[in-house]
Amino acid sequence: MPEYQLQIKQVVDYPRCRIYRQFVHRLMADRSIRTSGGSGLFYFTVLCSYANFRTSYRRIDGISYTIYPGEWVCTLKEVSQWFRTRFQCQALTVLEQLQKQHFITFHTLDRGNVIRYKICDWARHNTVLEYNAPCQKDTGFFFLPVSVVTDLISTSRCSEMDIILDLWVSAVYNDNQVQGSDLGPVVYFRNGTGNPLVAYTELAVRWGLSRATVGRVLKKLAALDYISLMSFPGRHGSVVYLKNYLSTMFEISDVMVDKEEVAMTLNIRLELPDESGSSQNTPSIEHEVIVSNELNSVSKSHIEIIIQKMAQILMAQGISCFGCPLSRYKLYPLSGDCREDLLPRVREQSTLCFGLSILCGNRQVTTFELTLSPIAEN
Repeated sequence: MPEYQLQIKQVVDYPRCRIYRQFVHRLMADRSIRTSGGSGLFYFTVLCSYANFRTSYRRIDGISYTIYPGEWVCTLKEVSQWFRTRFQCQALTVLEQLQKQHFITFHTLDRGNVIRYKICDWARHNTVLEYNAPCQKDTGFFFLPVSVVTDLISTSRCSEMDIILDLWVSAVYNDNQVQGSDLGPVVYFRNGTGNPLVAYTELAVRWGLSRATVGRVLKKLAALDYISLMSFPGRHGSVVYLKNYLSTMFEISDVMVDKEEVAMTLNIRLELPDESGSSQNTPSIEHEVIVSNELNSVSKSHIEIIIQKMAQILMAQGISCFGCPLSRYKLYPLSGDCREDLLPRVREQSTLCFGLSILCGNRQVTTFELTLSPIAEN
């Protein structure tokens, strides 16, 4: 059976990720997400969310402490509440572990009741302001190095909190080198392929969990509306999109991501019926489709199926013309210059480049560019 797939892109590296303090504090307050058995990513991120950008002062039990950029002073009881540990000695153990890994330095004051900690290399990744002023702890953002995230999740089994933060830090939006990122904030683990498709086996290795646990956690996060999980058949894998990411990071409206559109963007194969099949297997066409005689490389019946698939996707994006029975579709080949601009290696890859115009009567409403790559059968 003939198959086609869409042409697409490649990848970049990201040295650090922007994290909003408010998002971290919302996670801290969400008791439905577990923190037990963590790798340390959640704990370190919490400490970063309280660190200063400029020198300030804080009074605890009548004593005034000067706090410099990258530092914070708090009680051990507060740290235990942030980390959700049952005993304060457990919070102290977490701090000692992070210090042993050279992510922070800390020491105790006031007979062990007060903690002063400092984030290592804070000034390298975050702007340090010279003037003195109180620092707001619930607003603004800080930068977290991606390399630190990778190091932390590699140390032990990840908790559910660690997994959420790993997904958040790994999100990419509207990057032309990462497939599917133009549709929404997609999780991409920067493996050099530019493709966000990932298997549960890979996630199990990354997070130190079993495949069954990975599946359970991702389904739980999807049910709690943290992510949108899209699984594809065969060996394709799954794609994870973050919910409420755009409104949190950029204060703009979040977008709805359609699974069919993701499948086309990520080169998920579109199977077409065999030419020898009976006509009763060919889906009916609700609109008039005008196909140029120059398009002899792909059969008209296959083109009609492809257009139907595109109509479903674009209707989901709010283009009402695809739902109007009076609309007509006109498919025609692009010129050689257009093809070279769109795909420089088109001749090598035998890619088919089409122009698709939507007509209302004789008036052209909008135009799209469609590129298909035939897949050789084994």
